This record gives sequence, C-alpha cells and structure tokens, in this order.
Amino acid sequence: MSKAAIEELPVIQKNHWQNEHKEAGYTKHIKLIGKNIIHSSVESRFDVSLDQMDIGMFENVLRETGLMNTPLHCIWDFTHVTDISYNYKKSITRLFYNRHPQFRLIVFYNVPPSVSIIVESFAAVVPDGIRVIMTDNYHNALDIVSAYENGTLQEPPAENPDEVMRKNFLAYLARMSWFDMFDEHIAVPSFDDKYYSFFKAIAAMQADLREKEKEKAMELEQLKQDYEQKITDSVIKLNAQIELNKKQARDHEKEMAELKARIANQDMELTRVSTAIAEKTSTLRNLLDQIYALDIDQDQKRLMTDSCLNLIETETIEKRLNIELTESDSVFLSKLQKKHPNLNQRELRISLLVKLNYDTREIARSVGISTRGMESIRYRMHKKLGLGKHQSIKTYLSDLAAIF
Repeated sequence: MSKAAIEELPVIQKNHWQNEHKEAGYTKHIKLIGKNIIHSSVESRFDVSLDQMDIGMFENVLRETGLMNTPLHCIWDFTHVTDISYNYKKSITRLFYNRHPQFRLIVFYNVPPSVSIIVESFAAVVPDGIRVIMTDNYHNALDIVSAYENGTLQEPPAENPDEVMRKNFLAYLARMSWFDMFDEHIAVPSFDDKYYSFFKAIAAMQADLREKEKEKAMELEQLKQDYEQKITDSVIKLNAQIELNKKQARDHEKEMAELKARIANQDMELTRVSTAIAEKTSTLRNLLDQIYALDIDQDQKRLMTDSCLNLIETETIEKRLNIELTESDSVFLSKLQKKHPNLNQRELRISLLVKLNYDTREIARSVGISTRGMESIRYRMHKKLGLGKHQSIKTYLSDLAAIF
C-alpha cells in the first residue's frame, strides 16, 4: 500500500467512541482506520497516567463495526502518557489473551522513555502470533501495518544473547506481576554468567511471592472458618431466641386466659355486689323515709338521717366503682400485685381507687375507715411501693398503668 493510499484510508470516529477519565485528566478516543485498524489515543493538555482500560468501549466499537471475529491491527498513541497503572497493565494483557488469535499486529508510537520498558515487557509476554512494535509516529505506525498487510514487513533480526536475556528477564517479571504466575521455572544462568545475580534475584522474589500467596490463602481460609463459625453461632442464638419467644408467647397466652377467667369471675361477683348494694340502698332510703316520719327530737332525728345519708353515699360510691371497673383495671390490679406482692387486698383496692381519681374522702368511705386512717394507710403504701420522699403515689400508679 502506497503512502498516498495510506493517507486516503477512511477514518470512522463517533462521539460515543470516547470516554472521559476525569480524575486521571484525559479523554480516551478510539477510531477505526480502513477496514480493520483500531486506533487508540488520549486527549490531554499535560502528561497523564493511564488508570484503566476501556474494555467496554473497545468491545462496543468492534460490535458496531462488525469486527468481533475479524483479524485486527491496533495502533496506540502514547503521547502524554508517562505512566501506566497496574490495573491497566493487567487489563491490556487480559484483552489480547482473550482475543488471541484475533490480533495480528500491535504498534505503539510516541512512546516516552518512562513507559518504554513497560511496552517491552508487554511485548515479551504476548501470545505467539502477535507482533508488537514501537515506532516514532502515526505515519510510521500506518506504514508498518501496510507492510504487514502486503507481506513486506521484515522479520525482526535474530536476537543476540544480551537481548534474549533482557527479554526473558522482562517476561518473568511481567508474568509474575500481571498474571500471578509464581510457579514458572526460572532458568538461572551459571554462577559465572554476568546475569546470574539478576535471574537469581527474580527466582528468590518468586519464592517469596509464592510463600506470601500461601500465607494469604491460609489467612483467607481462617477468615472463612471464622466467618462460618460466626454464622453458626448467630443461627444458634437466633434459634434460641425464637424458642424463648415461643415460650414467652405461650406464657403470655396462659396468663391472658387466667386473667380472662378472673375477670369473668369478677364480673359475676360485681353483679352480685351491685345487686346487694341496690337492695341495701333501697332499704336505707325506706329507713330514711321512716325516720323523717318519726315525731322525735330534731337533733336526734338529724343524727339518724345524716348516718343514713352517709351510708347511702357510701353505697353509691361502691356501686359506681363496681360499674366502672374495666378489663384494663383488672389487668392493672394483676400486674400491680405481681410487681408489689407485699400489698394486701385493701391496699390493692386503694391503689385502684387512686388510679381512678377518687379523692381521699371517697376512698376512706369506700374501705370503711376515717380520713385520718386513710392518710396513715397512704403513708405505709408510699414505703411499700419504694417511692422517694417527693414522689406521688398517684403519678407512680398512673405511669404504671400506662406501661401495662
């Protein structure tokens, strides 16, 4: 292919055949030159380090151009490239090994001295059948591709012993670094060879890396065992918690059944008490009417009627209390008794009346004691409930009822 023909090769470039690497400071571009030449370059205003290979974009270009299974040539513009990341090195070798033998020729141009050794290492480990060449510029790169296509590209000259040693040295390093190949046999030259110390050092490094791999594998295995043990322990703990929850649920259901039975009994008792109170109140009212009709001393009559009225008021309070007693009140009394088993039945009743906002006088009448006697009982209850000097019995019982 003539120089003019090379310059007239069609170039296809699409807007989405580029990828911006903001952190690294460059934009990667891919073009198709002619029928099967992939051109890769970076756009930047300063020197950059290639951070990652754009495998996805490369594959997309091949799909869109119908070159997924066609022999390819690649030319790489390394202008402004002063370093290559470890990830990029591994990715580029992985690409060419995965697509071998699709690639025929790879040409790097404008390669700065700082990365030429990396390109040489890459050339030392590519699969057989792929030629890797470094050249000065874009036009030379196309000339090399043209000569390859025409069959006029000269075979590389026979390597002298120093070049062979250099290539082997770079290949050993690249395979260990990029492919994690630590079991490859390293041909160490004789002791009197000038390269003995270099290859001996590589063999020693290979042995060290192999040991590190073993240590890493052991650490990973230990981590795996520890992780599995933690999972086992967590499962055991979870199952134990599930069983405990089941037991607590059964206990709760049993307690609820006992409370419902107790409430049912209390309802029956309340009905009986309410009936008795109604009868007693009716009798007291009849008695009061009879007293009013008596022709006796007015002071004596007042004492008798006041006593009847007090009894009627007490019975009315009792009836109202029995009517107002709810299921939640019964639950409250049961829980209070469990929390404070030292409270007697009268103190439990007083606690309920306090919670229901009855005043001291009404509570005293309900339990049949004087107001002063009621004050004494509240003082003793304050101690039984374990309350501080400035804590209120009513506040404590209200908070307790809210929790239940």
